[in-house]
Amino acid sequence: MPKKTEPVPAPPKDLREACVVAARDAIAEHGIENLSLRDVARRLGVSHQAPYKHYPSRDHLLAEVMRRCFENFAAHLDARKRFESPRDDLHSLGLQYLRYAQEHPLEYRLMFGTPWPASAEHPDLIRDAAHAFDILREVLRRVHGGTAGKRDQVDLDALFIWSSMHGLAGVMQSDCLGHLDVRAPVLARATEHIMEMVGRGLGSGG
Repeated sequence: MPKKTEPVPAPPKDLREACVVAARDAIAEHGIENLSLRDVARRLGVSHQAPYKHYPSRDHLLAEVMRRCFENFAAHLDARKRFESPRDDLHSLGLQYLRYAQEHPLEYRLMFGTPWPASAEHPDLIRDAAHAFDILREVLRRVHGGTAGKRDQVDLDALFIWSSMHGLAGVMQSDCLGHLDVRAPVLARATEHIMEMVGRGLGSGG
Protein backbone atom coordinates (compact mmCIF):
# COMPACT_ATOMS: atom_id res chain seq x y z
CA MET A 1 0.00 0.00 0.00
CA PRO A 2 1.55 3.36 -1.02
CA LYS A 3 2.58 5.68 1.78
CA LYS A 4 0.11 8.48 2.35
CA THR A 5 1.63 11.96 2.02
CA GLU A 6 0.31 15.15 3.53
CA PRO A 7 -1.11 17.64 1.03
CA VAL A 8 1.08 20.65 0.32
CA PRO A 9 -0.74 23.88 1.23
CA ALA A 10 -1.37 26.39 -1.51
CA PRO A 11 0.98 29.38 -1.33
CA PRO A 12 -0.70 32.28 0.51
CA LYS A 13 -1.76 35.39 -1.38
CA ASP A 14 -0.54 37.69 1.39
CA LEU A 15 2.80 36.19 2.36
CA ARG A 16 3.72 38.92 4.83
CA GLU A 17 0.56 38.37 6.88
CA ALA A 18 0.71 34.61 6.52
CA CYS A 19 4.24 34.56 7.97
CA VAL A 20 3.01 36.27 11.14
CA VAL A 21 0.18 33.76 11.58
CA ALA A 22 2.47 30.80 10.90
CA ALA A 23 5.09 32.12 13.31
CA ARG A 24 2.51 32.51 16.04
CA ASP A 25 1.31 28.94 15.45
CA ALA A 26 4.89 27.64 15.49
CA ILE A 27 5.59 29.36 18.81
CA ALA A 28 2.39 27.93 20.29
CA GLU A 29 3.36 24.41 19.24
CA HIS A 30 7.10 24.29 19.81
CA GLY A 31 8.11 27.36 21.82
CA ILE A 32 9.85 30.53 20.79
CA GLU A 33 13.30 28.91 20.91
CA ASN A 34 12.45 26.77 17.89
CA LEU A 35 11.02 29.55 15.72
CA SER A 36 12.77 29.77 12.35
CA LEU A 37 12.01 31.24 8.95
CA ARG A 38 12.66 27.80 7.44
CA ASP A 39 9.88 26.27 9.54
CA VAL A 40 7.55 29.15 8.69
CA ALA A 41 8.23 28.60 4.99
CA ARG A 42 7.55 24.87 5.35
CA ARG A 43 4.24 25.54 7.06
CA LEU A 44 3.19 27.87 4.26
CA GLY A 45 4.34 25.64 1.42
CA VAL A 46 6.71 28.24 -0.03
CA SER A 47 10.42 28.23 -0.76
CA HIS A 48 12.83 28.63 2.14
CA GLN A 49 13.84 32.03 0.82
CA ALA A 50 10.31 33.41 0.35
CA PRO A 51 9.79 34.81 3.92
CA TYR A 52 13.04 36.78 3.59
CA LYS A 53 11.31 39.05 1.08
CA HIS A 54 9.37 40.54 3.99
CA TYR A 55 11.45 39.64 7.06
CA PRO A 56 15.25 39.90 6.78
CA SER A 57 15.72 37.64 9.79
CA ARG A 58 13.96 35.54 12.38
CA ASP A 59 14.20 38.45 14.82
CA HIS A 60 12.38 40.75 12.43
CA LEU A 61 9.52 38.28 12.18
CA LEU A 62 9.47 37.77 15.95
CA ALA A 63 9.40 41.53 16.48
CA GLU A 64 6.34 41.79 14.24
CA VAL A 65 4.58 38.96 16.10
CA MET A 66 5.28 40.71 19.40
CA ARG A 67 4.22 44.08 17.99
CA ARG A 68 0.86 42.59 17.00
CA CYS A 69 0.47 41.31 20.56
CA PHE A 70 1.00 44.78 22.01
CA GLU A 71 -1.30 46.31 19.39
CA ASN A 72 -4.09 43.89 20.28
CA PHE A 73 -3.39 44.30 23.99
CA ALA A 74 -3.78 48.07 23.72
CA ALA A 75 -7.01 47.67 21.74
CA HIS A 76 -8.30 45.32 24.45
CA LEU A 77 -7.48 47.87 27.17
CA ASP A 78 -9.15 50.64 25.17
CA ALA A 79 -12.29 48.50 24.85
CA ARG A 80 -12.84 48.45 28.63
CA LYS A 81 -15.97 49.88 30.20
CA ARG A 82 -15.26 53.59 30.73
CA PHE A 83 -16.10 55.66 33.80
CA GLU A 84 -16.05 59.38 34.46
CA SER A 85 -14.46 58.76 37.84
CA PRO A 86 -10.70 58.27 37.33
CA ARG A 87 -10.61 55.78 40.20
CA ASP A 88 -13.40 53.69 38.71
CA ASP A 89 -11.80 53.88 35.29
CA LEU A 90 -8.49 52.70 36.76
CA HIS A 91 -10.29 49.77 38.40
CA SER A 92 -11.90 48.89 35.07
CA LEU A 93 -8.51 49.07 33.36
CA GLY A 94 -6.98 46.70 35.90
CA LEU A 95 -9.73 44.15 35.41
CA GLN A 96 -9.35 44.42 31.66
CA TYR A 97 -5.60 43.81 31.96
CA LEU A 98 -6.17 40.66 33.98
CA ARG A 99 -8.86 39.48 31.58
CA TYR A 100 -6.44 39.74 28.67
CA ALA A 101 -3.77 37.79 30.54
CA GLN A 102 -6.28 35.03 31.28
CA GLU A 103 -7.78 34.85 27.80
CA HIS A 104 -4.54 35.24 25.82
CA PRO A 105 -1.81 33.48 27.80
CA LEU A 106 0.53 32.92 24.83
CA GLU A 107 0.39 36.53 23.69
CA TYR A 108 0.82 37.71 27.28
CA ARG A 109 3.97 35.60 27.67
CA LEU A 110 5.33 36.88 24.38
CA MET A 111 4.92 40.49 25.51
CA PHE A 112 6.24 40.20 29.04
CA GLY A 113 8.18 36.94 29.24
CA THR A 114 10.21 36.96 26.03
CA PRO A 115 13.59 38.65 25.47
CA TRP A 116 13.11 41.37 22.88
CA PRO A 117 14.96 41.42 19.57
CA ALA A 118 17.46 44.28 19.17
CA SER A 119 15.30 47.33 19.90
CA ALA A 120 17.16 49.71 17.60
CA GLU A 121 16.05 47.66 14.61
CA HIS A 122 12.39 47.42 15.59
CA PRO A 123 10.99 50.90 16.36
CA ASP A 124 7.42 49.80 15.61
CA LEU A 125 7.57 47.26 18.43
CA ILE A 126 8.72 49.95 20.86
CA ARG A 127 5.99 52.32 19.67
CA ASP A 128 3.15 49.85 20.24
CA ALA A 129 4.53 48.68 23.58
CA ALA A 130 4.79 52.30 24.75
CA HIS A 131 1.23 52.96 23.58
CA ALA A 132 -0.10 50.16 25.80
CA PHE A 133 1.74 51.63 28.79
CA ASP A 134 0.53 55.14 27.94
CA ILE A 135 -3.07 54.01 28.38
CA LEU A 136 -2.30 53.42 32.05
CA ARG A 137 -0.41 56.71 32.28
CA GLU A 138 -3.37 58.61 30.86
CA VAL A 139 -5.77 57.24 33.47
CA LEU A 140 -3.29 58.04 36.23
CA ARG A 141 -2.96 61.61 34.99
CA ARG A 142 -6.68 61.92 35.55
CA VAL A 143 -6.32 60.37 39.01
CA HIS A 144 -3.71 62.99 39.86
CA GLY A 145 -5.78 65.81 38.38
CA GLY A 146 -3.27 66.84 35.74
CA THR A 147 0.37 66.43 34.79
CA ALA A 148 2.10 69.58 36.04
CA GLY A 149 5.05 68.51 38.19
CA LYS A 150 3.65 64.98 38.52
CA ARG A 151 5.28 63.10 35.65
CA ASP A 152 7.56 61.05 37.89
CA GLN A 153 4.74 60.27 40.32
CA VAL A 154 2.52 59.11 37.46
CA ASP A 155 5.25 56.78 36.24
CA LEU A 156 5.97 55.48 39.74
CA ASP A 157 2.28 54.73 40.24
CA ALA A 158 2.10 53.14 36.79
CA LEU A 159 4.98 50.81 37.64
CA PHE A 160 3.37 49.96 40.97
CA ILE A 161 0.06 49.08 39.33
CA TRP A 162 1.68 47.24 36.43
CA SER A 163 3.80 45.10 38.74
CA SER A 164 0.75 44.32 40.88
CA MET A 165 -1.36 43.24 37.89
CA HIS A 166 1.53 41.34 36.33
CA GLY A 167 2.26 39.54 39.57
CA LEU A 168 -1.37 38.58 40.10
CA ALA A 169 -1.70 37.38 36.51
CA GLY A 170 1.38 35.20 36.92
CA VAL A 171 0.26 33.74 40.24
CA MET A 172 -3.24 32.95 39.01
CA GLN A 173 -1.82 31.10 35.98
CA SER A 174 0.89 29.20 37.84
CA ASP A 175 0.76 25.45 38.42
CA CYS A 176 1.98 26.09 41.95
CA LEU A 177 -1.25 27.80 43.00
CA GLY A 178 -3.26 24.59 42.87
CA HIS A 179 -1.02 23.00 45.50
CA LEU A 180 -1.04 25.77 48.12
CA ASP A 181 -4.26 24.77 49.88
CA VAL A 182 -5.89 28.15 49.24
CA ARG A 183 -9.65 27.89 49.58
CA ALA A 184 -11.80 28.48 46.51
CA PRO A 185 -13.68 31.45 48.06
CA VAL A 186 -10.35 33.17 48.68
CA LEU A 187 -9.27 32.66 45.08
CA ALA A 188 -12.62 34.02 43.90
CA ARG A 189 -12.02 37.21 45.90
CA ALA A 190 -8.35 37.59 45.01
CA THR A 191 -8.71 39.89 42.03
CA GLU A 192 -11.04 42.35 43.74
CA HIS A 193 -8.90 42.27 46.87
CA ILE A 194 -5.74 43.11 44.96
CA MET A 195 -7.56 45.88 43.08
CA GLU A 196 -8.77 47.29 46.40
CA MET A 197 -5.25 47.20 47.82
CA VAL A 198 -3.90 48.97 44.73
CA GLY A 199 -6.49 51.69 45.27
CA ARG A 200 -5.39 52.07 48.89
CA GLY A 201 -1.77 52.19 47.81
CA LEU A 202 -2.48 55.19 45.59
CA GLY A 203 -3.77 57.13 48.57
CA SER A 204 -6.82 59.32 48.72
CA GLY A 205 -5.99 61.78 45.93
CA GLY A 206 -7.87 62.02 42.63
